[in-house]
Amino acid sequence: MNPLLSLLPASKRKGMHARLSQQFAYISSQTGDQRVTSHHSRFTCRYGYGRSAESASMGESGQDFAAVRIHKSVCCFVLCDGVGLSYRGDFAARYLGSSLMGWLEEGRDLSADQLKMYLDRLASAATEELDREPLEHESGFMRSVLEDKRRQGSQSMYICGRIELPNRGTRGRLRLAWQGDSRLRLWNGTEEISELFDHTFSTAERWSTNRGLIGGKPHWYERSIPAEMPMRLQVYTDGLSDLDPIREPVPDEQIQVLLDASHTGGLDDDAAFIELQW
Repeated sequence: MNPLLSLLPASKRKGMHARLSQQFAYISSQTGDQRVTSHHSRFTCRYGYGRSAESASMGESGQDFAAVRIHKSVCCFVLCDGVGLSYRGDFAARYLGSSLMGWLEEGRDLSADQLKMYLDRLASAATEELDREPLEHESGFMRSVLEDKRRQGSQSMYICGRIELPNRGTRGRLRLAWQGDSRLRLWNGTEEISELFDHTFSTAERWSTNRGLIGGKPHWYERSIPAEMPMRLQVYTDGLSDLDPIREPVPDEQIQVLLDASHTGGLDDDAAFIELQW
C-alpha cells in the first residue's frame, strides 16, 4: 500500500484507491526491459518490452517505444518501431511516440487529415532536436558519415489510438491510426475482426524527421463502442511475431517467454507489447 494512504481512515482509503485506479501511465524505457505487467481499472491493460539480444549485449537503446495513459474512461496509447537503417531510429520512435501521445490526449479535431498535417509539421521540430543530439563519434571519417546520415533523418513506424468508453448510456468512440508493419489486432468479444485492417501494413510507410510522412497518409479507423460490447485490442512490434497466429488470449507467462526468448538466445529484434480490454 502507498504509505501515505495507510495514514488515512479505512473509509477514506477506499475512495482514494478508487480515484488512483482511474489514472495510470506507462512509458517504456529504451535502455531496459519491462516484464509483462497488468493494470486494472475500467480498462484492463497489459504491457511489456524487450530489447534485442544484440542491443542488450552492447548496452544500446532499443529501437521500439511504447506508452499508455488512462484517465477515467479515456485511454490513449502509442507504439513506435524505429527504423534501424535510418539514423538513430530510437530517437524517432521516442520523439514521435511522445508527440503523438500529446496530440491524442489533447483530443481536439482528431481525424486522418488533422493527423497528417500534424505529423508533417512535426518533422521540422524533430530535425532541430535531432541536430542537438551529440554524434556517437567525435572526429574523422566516421563523423562525416554520421553527419550525412543524420541529414537524411531518423525514421519510425507507429500505431496509436484513443479509446473513449461509453458513459451513462451514450456510446463510446475508438480511433486508431498507423503506418508501417507493426501488428494491430481487434476483437469483438471472442471474435477477431482484424481483417478490417488487411493490406494496410507496409514497411514502406513511416514517418521521418527529414521528410515527414513517407509512403502515403496515415491509415485511420474509427467506430463507436456500444456499452454492451466487450472488446480487446492488441498491438505489438515484429519482435513478437510469434503471436501472429494466436487468436485466444495468451497468459502473461507465455508472452514473457517470447520476450525473454531464452529458447533462441534472445530476441532477434526489439519487442514492445500493449493489450487493452474494456
